Amino acid sequence: MNKDVAYLLEGIKARELFGQLYGRDDQTIDAQVERYKRLISTYKQYFPNDCSDLHLFSTSGRTEVGGNHTDHNAGRVLAAAVNCDTIAAASKTNDGRIVLYSEGYPGVFDVDLSELDPIPSEKETTTSLIRGIASRFRELGYSIGGFHAYVTSTVARGSGLSSSASIEVLIGTILNALYNDNALEPALLAQIGQYAENVYFGKPSGLMDQMACAVGGFITIDFKDSKKPEYRKVNFDLSAHGYHMLVVDTGGNHADLTRDYAEVPQEMRKVAGILGKEVLRELSLNDIIDNISLLREKAGDRAILRAMHFFMDNERVVEQAKALEENRFADFLKLVRESGSSSWRLLQNCYTNQNPYEQGITLALAITESFISNIGEGACRVHGGGFAGTIQVYLPDKAVEEYRRLTEKVFGSKSVTVLSIRPFGTLHLNDLLI
Repeated sequence: MNKDVAYLLEGIKARELFGQLYGRDDQTIDAQVERYKRLISTYKQYFPNDCSDLHLFSTSGRTEVGGNHTDHNAGRVLAAAVNCDTIAAASKTNDGRIVLYSEGYPGVFDVDLSELDPIPSEKETTTSLIRGIASRFRELGYSIGGFHAYVTSTVARGSGLSSSASIEVLIGTILNALYNDNALEPALLAQIGQYAENVYFGKPSGLMDQMACAVGGFITIDFKDSKKPEYRKVNFDLSAHGYHMLVVDTGGNHADLTRDYAEVPQEMRKVAGILGKEVLRELSLNDIIDNISLLREKAGDRAILRAMHFFMDNERVVEQAKALEENRFADFLKLVRESGSSSWRLLQNCYTNQNPYEQGITLALAITESFISNIGEGACRVHGGGFAGTIQVYLPDKAVEEYRRLTEKVFGSKSVTVLSIRPFGTLHLNDLLI
């Protein structure tokens, strides 16, 4: 084990930092210290000969708070970094290869940096993301080089907390620290991660996930200029209102849903294209209504409904952020419910038409709405991309355990995750621990 890094984990700075990232009670902090010690120990098992200059990294997962499927059409979102994260131990090498092991994944991810063009057979793999991130660094004029890394994560796949964006931003953060003196801003790391996911992995995602994982805290992001999205922090303390945010993992396999995810931005852009624009942000809801006959003929009804959702949820983000900043929490919850209804009715991303008999998200929303109706307060909505995966729930603290018991009877043990919001996104920890 690297004595210097292990020693730093025992210090006061580590406990202060882990308190901010994961929770301030001693039990949680102790667990994180042990987690990072295991990370270092496992790294040494895989790479016993290069532990002399070991670096530690953490990149958060994210929760989408407002703006469901708006980012890919230059819209607005409200998002937040969460206490679930992906962490890595890494060290620089001189062999021009990135070699990465990840807990829970068999084999090794190995990328030769002399070959950075997309490889079709790597599509939808972590290897493709690593290659795409390294390629984009080089295209933008930044330095790249080899490194060894071991990675572990509490951002579970399919959890709706964006495990893919978390690992993308983490890989970029490692290259940023080891080869660029941390010169790249978090927003640029997010854009590089999105590029790799779009071009190399083959998923046409927006930029919200990567931005939230990279920047941290509660942020509202405006993607009107996709090359330079504007973002700002939103002061919001959910616990001060006696509430918790939860996500419920309803199951389902995201691997079969690439077409469903792709059709959402495609249909929105088709509507925009028929009206002479590239993205919906260049239009208004009145433009859609005024041309609805033409759009029905050229794009179809679902595309129109999805476009209508875009305009309504895009404006709703502004109202949500304002409600939080003005401490109008009841108004915020009302807007959450409206967003959820719009996603269910207009966006139609609560189940896939490929398999209408499996509707975990729709079932979870129905159960949760019934629970909220009985207690008289709270809100819920589909979370993230949809079609399978998770819903987001806001409940008063006193109702959390009753809701957990009810929901886990349906979706299984540990299907409910209670979240806290962390103030930082992606971090190179070494200097922060000194």
